[in-house]
Amino acid sequence: MSIVPQPYELLASDAERERVAEALRTHAAAGRLDPDEHEQRLERVYAARIRADLLPLVADLPAPTAPAPARAPATDRRWSLPQFLPLVLLSVMLVVIWAATGADYFWPVWPIGAMAVSALKHRGRHRLRITA
Repeated sequence: MSIVPQPYELLASDAERERVAEALRTHAAAGRLDPDEHEQRLERVYAARIRADLLPLVADLPAPTAPAPARAPATDRRWSLPQFLPLVLLSVMLVVIWAATGADYFWPVWPIGAMAVSALKHRGRHRLRITA
């Protein structure tokens, strides 16, 4: 994809000149242009009348690469039922044991609380990965 759009015989817009100037700044920062050549090319960019005048200024430079698409964060912080299902089932089992043994002091709060804190702290980190 070229920085300068076609047709080349049309008058260049300020936005097109600025896009070429930004590309030249990027190439200068990457070390492809020395300061004097960069300055000379910038002068020619802002003096360009038609799009064809902009072409030779970037013709010998590599084409810009498209930015990588944004990826989802590595750790997904959303709640999901399959992720917390073991915690819920174990909590129900502990409450049933508590109720079956007399329902005095509610001791399941301690293991349930510890598991909940651990699950919240580590949610989204452990995912099933199948590799070939």
